Amino acid sequence: MSDAQAALDRWLAHCEHLHPKEIDMTLARVARVRDALGLKFSADTVVVMVAGTNGKGSTCAMLESIALQAGYRVGLYIKPHLVHFQERCRVAGAPVAAESLLPHFEAVERARGEQALTYFEFTTLAILHRLASEPLDLVILEVGLGGRLDAVNAIDADCAVITSIDLDHTEYLGPDRESVGREKAHIMRPGRPVVVSDPMPPASIAAHAQAVGADLRQLGRDFSYGGDRQQWQWAGRARRYSGLAYPALRGVNQLLNAAGVLAVFEAVYERLPVSAQAVRAGLALVELPGRFQVVPGSPMLVLDVAHNPHAVAALAQNLDQMGFYPRTRAVFGAMADKDLASILVRIAPLIDHWHFCDLPLPRAATAEALAERFEALQATQALKCPVDVGFSCHASPAEALAAAAAQADPADRILVFGSFYTVGGVLQHGLPRLGGGVQRESDTE
Repeated sequence: MSDAQAALDRWLAHCEHLHPKEIDMTLARVARVRDALGLKFSADTVVVMVAGTNGKGSTCAMLESIALQAGYRVGLYIKPHLVHFQERCRVAGAPVAAESLLPHFEAVERARGEQALTYFEFTTLAILHRLASEPLDLVILEVGLGGRLDAVNAIDADCAVITSIDLDHTEYLGPDRESVGREKAHIMRPGRPVVVSDPMPPASIAAHAQAVGADLRQLGRDFSYGGDRQQWQWAGRARRYSGLAYPALRGVNQLLNAAGVLAVFEAVYERLPVSAQAVRAGLALVELPGRFQVVPGSPMLVLDVAHNPHAVAALAQNLDQMGFYPRTRAVFGAMADKDLASILVRIAPLIDHWHFCDLPLPRAATAEALAERFEALQATQALKCPVDVGFSCHASPAEALAAAAAQADPADRILVFGSFYTVGGVLQHGLPRLGGGVQRESDTE
């Protein structure tokens, strides 16, 4: 480990102990420290903020990829990370060096004085300060679990994006889609565009847009898409694209996300014009680890951070469209506060053996707790499982994957899904390449 990485890790450990709660939703603390820092982006920088339940990461990645292909200087704040914290802050298409973040952690520490900040608030301010420190044409900010009281919302965006809305973090965002939509809608700003790529958005989103005077751009009304197996096309208020290749990101919902991305570029076209060639190249070259990431091998490996029922339903559909595999083994770890019953019910018909795993944080459900929930649902016949379904428990995602690989036949499929910590846990030493046991990409270089 480098000295800079060790220093960054010390700062992150410091951030974990500043506030008694892991999550404490408010903008007041962040706004005070933001003002003390003098934090703001240049008037020449276009700031796009992305909120939603699912599809945020894919939307951010496509925005970044297209803008880079258009020749713009791009900064991106995306989260959470899979392996290294600095994955959260990208400039020019790559994670920044750990060393480059250190002065900005120091600046936040000085500016906060006695003000307690949560880990998310402190690290968000440090990354925003880092991005604001250099000339950028476009800054893309992924909102955390909320919207209205999310630390990212302390910045005024030139364009807001709201992706698909579903139930998640209900203790903070409310018990239904209307409540969740209302929370997400607060990233809008008066007179500025907001793109909504959810095909059936909660009414609360349009209501808030009208209340604040935002320029609402809704899928199906202000922009649309269509296509066949070979190509797709998009039409907005004033621009059209035809003969587009499908995005390099896999999954049934990626056209929804891509359609919203093109609506963003239409909305900011006067300040940030992009060519049709940049659109095509950006969609063709976009990458996002851990989002229905298929790793060829024997057996086949699929990595996906789906951790709520809506995302897991899309994952199940994607898996079903992959073709035939004799058996599918699942490595699964998740937070205890997730809707575990709905997650298990939606994907159980496709899984022949479960490898439940522990995760290295207090909020996580233990492997034993996951197994108990699975058995309880199975006893009530709530799960439609294969006849000979089995399960086992493991101390970590890496150990679970090793066990799954050892027991699988070459023609089988292994799915690693759930929390970012689950997928990140099997990526600690590089991208796994299965075949004759677990091999790492770095082992064969």
